[in-house]
Amino acid sequence: MERQDPDPALKPALMQFDMALAEFARARRADPKASSLGVLERSRLLMTLPGGFDALYRRVRSLESAGIFGTSDWARPALLQPALAKHSLRAAGAVTTIVEALSELRMLAVTRGDYFHPGISAEQARHFLTQVMALNLDLLSGQLTEADRERPKQLGTIVLELYRYLVSHLGYESLLDSLVAEVWRLLDQGPVQVDSICEMTGQIAKCLYDPEMKTRGSSDATRLVRALFAPTPASAEDPGLAVYEQRLKDMDDLALSSEASSFARSMFDTGLASPYHAVMLRFLRDTGQDELIPNILGLTMTGLDDLYCYTELVHALIDEAIYPETCQAVYGLTMMLERGSLFTPSVAQALWRQIKLQPSAETNQALAETFGDARPPRVFLLAGVINLLGQPLGVGQGNNPTCQSAIGLSMWASNEADYLLQVLAWAARDNEVLSRFEGQEVSSRDLEPGLVKGTPVDVDPVSLVLIPHLDRLYGEMWRRCENRDEDAHRWINPEFYGWWVSHGFRAVTDVKTGEVRDYEGFIRHFYASYHPFYNGNIPVIHAQPAGIAVTDSAARFVGRHAINILRVALSPKNEMRVYFFNPNNDSGQNWGQGITCSTHGNGEFRGEASLPIAEFTSRLYAFHFDPLELGDLSAIPEKEVARVMDLGYTSWAAPTDRSPD
Repeated sequence: MERQDPDPALKPALMQFDMALAEFARARRADPKASSLGVLERSRLLMTLPGGFDALYRRVRSLESAGIFGTSDWARPALLQPALAKHSLRAAGAVTTIVEALSELRMLAVTRGDYFHPGISAEQARHFLTQVMALNLDLLSGQLTEADRERPKQLGTIVLELYRYLVSHLGYESLLDSLVAEVWRLLDQGPVQVDSICEMTGQIAKCLYDPEMKTRGSSDATRLVRALFAPTPASAEDPGLAVYEQRLKDMDDLALSSEASSFARSMFDTGLASPYHAVMLRFLRDTGQDELIPNILGLTMTGLDDLYCYTELVHALIDEAIYPETCQAVYGLTMMLERGSLFTPSVAQALWRQIKLQPSAETNQALAETFGDARPPRVFLLAGVINLLGQPLGVGQGNNPTCQSAIGLSMWASNEADYLLQVLAWAARDNEVLSRFEGQEVSSRDLEPGLVKGTPVDVDPVSLVLIPHLDRLYGEMWRRCENRDEDAHRWINPEFYGWWVSHGFRAVTDVKTGEVRDYEGFIRHFYASYHPFYNGNIPVIHAQPAGIAVTDSAARFVGRHAINILRVALSPKNEMRVYFFNPNNDSGQNWGQGITCSTHGNGEFRGEASLPIAEFTSRLYAFHFDPLELGDLSAIPEKEVARVMDLGYTSWAAPTDRSPD
């Protein structure tokens, strides 16, 4: 079996594990009920190390012989249920999760013929693993949900690495249909960081076109593969970039125009741009055929106006930022122009500065370590800027506890792009971001690290550079407020995000005890501030930060999380819904009680999530509002208030689940 690269800490950890396993085996022979906690903890530690899963795989027979599964259901593998296995992996305690992980390593060994098990056949084991992996396809993106990220003892990361390990040895073939659906679900959310999506699409291509894999393709799978590898007639067989560029040189004007339009159709179909797209765009610039740029970008009237008013700037952005390695910036550029971003005062000037910006040595190193050295670091950063300005709702926090900072990036890209570019210039060039809090200047330079202790993981270039600074600033503001009698977000959010954050603020939990207080008044204030039927039909003018109590699929409290309320409106089904931005990389989460966030099919714009207003309010714990535009609190129906309270009290607000910050 192919092995993971070993970690220096692996050898001593293995020695300790083997001793613990031997001691456990002796104890179980003497007492069938002897504790397994010691060997399970050693197993958990191994799972956190590169090479650890390989080591456990080779010892799984010994683990079972020693009695690690005891007389539990795991001792009868043929009876195990994939749906229950998902719960054991994703929502159970540490002991259950580690035992389930060991059981799945056992299933892998049986599937591969490395372990003959009298209780289950290789075919049964493979079928079981296929179903478990299909049920956990969200892990293929490499992103952890808020619930996973908050789990203790690195359990979320362990499950993610287990999943990668299983997929690397079983392949994607049996997962194809589920995998294709998962990619489309992620694309519906308009992410700016698409590396994992492209990787998954590459795996889909292998499944479709590998002659040794007898897979049955679908039109949805084919569309994804073509979008990246064969988006146009001249690239139909994925000829390679050099061959494709030569073909462009041999085309006449009519063929070039047709090729450009094919690129635009493919890009808008999926939201993905191909490296071939970047090759042709640069070819048009190099050969002076700029008149085809609107065709290859697929611009409509707004985008054309932006392009024609700022032609020199757009051409400079193409020349400086768009290469095959940064090809997704083609889509970002299109969406930026379609949003009319360059008409916002000061944005064009700020982009000229960004084009000429020379990042610091520290910034260059961080960018190169994350995105490689195929292009200078400043190219990746500029491409990231284009993507973020084109898709403000596509930024995510990655596997980092930085929802507040990610909301800031999205909010500024939408409302105040010139400010975003200013703080980015400070961070990238000067390794410092300046801010003010209650009249005093705050600099990120000398502050202690916040929640992010190292380089952010799984984020776009702008986030990579800015998040550490923003995280430190937010943490410093929090420290200055932490001894106050009310929730610190009341004071921090307007100072951190901008003047448009409303001055009114309600939090339903007591800052010191965590007790829910005046729940009914809290709900009535939210409806009277945001529900068009009760606030005088005033729309959300500026997006407002809010705090939600995240729950898992069993409606159990996981933790608190920041989101951004974008609008409240009737859906196409005539249902009042709250449309919001969730920075956790996956807005389609199941919060229990039948509450599943929607990202498509209920009137969402790309990048939005939504819920019916009662369900959303049931998970809300803090929000801002305009006290001068508050509706009639008594007008909200008693039945609606009671429903929200019931959903809250039977989930996160239940007495046993209440938890202070």
